[in-house]
Amino acid sequence: MKALPILCLIGFTLTAQVTYERIVAAASEAGNWLTYSGGYAGHRYSALKRINRTNVARLRPAWIYQTNDLNNFEATPIAADGVMYISEPPSNAAALDLRTGRPIWIFRRALPGPVGVCCGQVNRGVAVLGDRVFLGTLDGHLLALDAKTGHLLWDRAVADYQSGYSITVAPLALKGMVIVGVSGGEYGIRGFLDAYDAQSGERLWRFRTVPGPGEPGHETWGGDSWKTGSAATWLTGSYDPALNLLYWGTGNPGPNYNGEGRSGDNLYSTSLLALDASTGKLKWYFQFTPHDTHDWDSNHVPVLIDAVFQGKPRKLVAVANRNGFFYLFDRQTGEYLLGRQYAKQTWAKGLDQRGRPIAIPSTEPAPEGTLVFPGVHGATNWNSPSYSPDTRLMYVAAREEGTVFYRATAEYKAGSYFSAGGMRGIPGVEPSGSIKALDPLTGEQRWEFPLHSPPWAGVLSTAGGLVFSGTNEGNVFALDAASGKTLWDFQAGAPVYAGPISYEFEGRQYFAVTAGRSLMAFTVAEQPAK
Repeated sequence: MKALPILCLIGFTLTAQVTYERIVAAASEAGNWLTYSGGYAGHRYSALKRINRTNVARLRPAWIYQTNDLNNFEATPIAADGVMYISEPPSNAAALDLRTGRPIWIFRRALPGPVGVCCGQVNRGVAVLGDRVFLGTLDGHLLALDAKTGHLLWDRAVADYQSGYSITVAPLALKGMVIVGVSGGEYGIRGFLDAYDAQSGERLWRFRTVPGPGEPGHETWGGDSWKTGSAATWLTGSYDPALNLLYWGTGNPGPNYNGEGRSGDNLYSTSLLALDASTGKLKWYFQFTPHDTHDWDSNHVPVLIDAVFQGKPRKLVAVANRNGFFYLFDRQTGEYLLGRQYAKQTWAKGLDQRGRPIAIPSTEPAPEGTLVFPGVHGATNWNSPSYSPDTRLMYVAAREEGTVFYRATAEYKAGSYFSAGGMRGIPGVEPSGSIKALDPLTGEQRWEFPLHSPPWAGVLSTAGGLVFSGTNEGNVFALDAASGKTLWDFQAGAPVYAGPISYEFEGRQYFAVTAGRSLMAFTVAEQPAK
């Protein structure tokens, strides 16, 4: 394999470093976007307000950067000290000049051969820590690049891509370490979450999301099904520095649609995990969909909120789940506090007092097919939610889409698709979607902005009173954060599959998002002279 950094802007100097302390204090330096969700709490919120309700209608493209790959461009950029760091599909990276969007350096990685992935050869972003950029690759490696030059500093094999593992997640940089998860839930992998030393690349710990013999939770897997139990960790989690707890979601059990050979709840699939960040030890967990047979991964960005709940100050974590229910927990203890349906679902009568779903048996996949809401893509998916401390609302990209689920049989073969069934849409029924504003302390919907089709774009909220997102039809738009009223719309010409960000450069605020094969940066056009 040949890894190729290309220096494009000769003489451009990168000097500042993104330290752990800066990421912890990200809210105080709103001009930068230092980690996947903007900060460790998963808010995807910008405290910038130069772009606001009064001038957002004047947003215009400032520059556009285009990739040369035909796979979906799903990366969330990192913007720090005049430079934007991005990943590009399938396993590349680049540093861009924030003034023009021109590349400072480009890193190209050649893959060793065909890599099996369920959902496109994509990459959702990089992490930056100190003077290093961290990139996961489709062939299961974690790389450290020099932030100034793009040169490879170290390369660690995380998992064997020939056995179905891959990495599509944006790593999360903590103090002296980098957290990375794996994809491969449709290939019968045995999932895990890893931590690596940022300087040496040495693996510090590994948490297996499918417990082996003698480990707590192993009894929830019938027979030897744990060996192919999946529970992938393919989306970036959140972190509480004060508690030193890492919050990370897990994916479907394997095989996806036939649970007969894996009797039990199948821990820790479709769960939220709270792990000690120093050791990887499990502090608590909550399983959203025990014994899942509808591919309802719980790979969501957990949203950490400090608020008064039922008269008592609480440290909370909120999740709008793929299975159609919204959940609220005490993030110190894992205590279940609230669960409420937020989108159409037909598979459960509701949730019991512990938050466990009261499943309807007739909704299991069958050889002849079973129609269920939400569909295979869920009531929401990996697209990031946003929380605004100004409105105290959580904004979710929601999907209204049913699926006919089929059960079949499958024999496990390493590196081969292992779903034991399939699915299709409802003939003649057009699915739809919306941006929903939810009160995280009650789960109640405050407003809804309808979309023509189920969205894949993430959501961004800002101190300017705005909510940004995008559509499959190529619209990039801004809504009033308090009411959901449309304030700005731009036709980008291609679907939006990523999470937007905002940053400040040379006294101007920018909004940036990928659309199709392009990364677009917008700013407010100057008022014409009278």
